[in-house]
Parts: sequence; structure tokens; C-alpha cells
Amino acid sequence: MTIGAALFTIAAGAVLAFAVTAEVAGVDLQTVGYILSAIGVLGLLIGLWAAAGRRRAAAPPPGL
Repeated sequence: MTIGAALFTIAAGAVLAFAVTAEVAGVDLQTVGYILSAIGVLGLLIGLWAAAGRRRAAAPPPGL
């Protein structure tokens, strides 16, 4: 998951968890929002970790 997709997932989850007051039969939208937010945070952490690894591998060794 890219960083942008993770941020979008967090935002969509926050909207569902905190701003939507509609009710759907058989679906708790607040719970879906919390799940989407958690998935987005996990994706963001993995994306940042992967980006840091790519930067570290591309950097020249110190002292050159």
C-alpha cells in the first residue's frame, strides 16, 4: 500500500467512524470505520518502513 492510499484509507475510516450517523441493516459503520483506520495506519507504517529502506540502500556510504 502506498503512503497516499494509506492516508486515504485512514481518512475514509475516520469519516465512517466519527461523521456518519446513518444506519445500515446488518453493518455497523463505526466498526467498519475503525477497521479501515487501523488498516490505513498499518499500511502507512509499512509504507514508511519500505521507503526508509529504499532511501538507505540508495545512499552512498559515509565518508565518500
